[in-house]
Amino acid sequence: MADRPQPHQLQVHPQHLYNAGIKTLLPQKGPSTSQVLAVIALLPLAGFLLLLAGLTFAGSALGLAVITPLFLIFSPVLVPAAIAIGLAVVSFVTSGAFGVTGLSSLSFAVNSFRQAAAPLPGYLRSAMDKLGEKTKGLGQGIQKQAHEGGPIRKLGY
Repeated sequence: MADRPQPHQLQVHPQHLYNAGIKTLLPQKGPSTSQVLAVIALLPLAGFLLLLAGLTFAGSALGLAVITPLFLIFSPVLVPAAIAIGLAVVSFVTSGAFGVTGLSSLSFAVNSFRQAAAPLPGYLRSAMDKLGEKTKGLGQGIQKQAHEGGPIRKLGY
């Protein structure tokens, strides 16, 4: 008797939804007059657009049925023509890209030259002047020693 499983207990909680019934799932009041008029006005428009979609689909299917044999017959001509047109388009796009690259490189070079020709700030100008004076003095010292014909000794700069 000890092998018998014990029965499970089940608790049931009442819910208010069952008391209200299906009425809670439905809206409390019907659609407004403006909503009804909007549906009445848009129903013919929706039907007309659906008719246009069907006619477009039928025309596309008919055109595909007529054109498919022509594509098969003329494919030896159409495929190379499509390849040639594709290559021409690619070459024009590449040419434009090279042109834009060339113009941007030229613009960069012109801007670099303009910045190089622009006056230097004060601290750079004084540093360039000092370097020029040292270089000039060094060159004159070397020239003086070369004219004297003596051994070249280290200049103290």
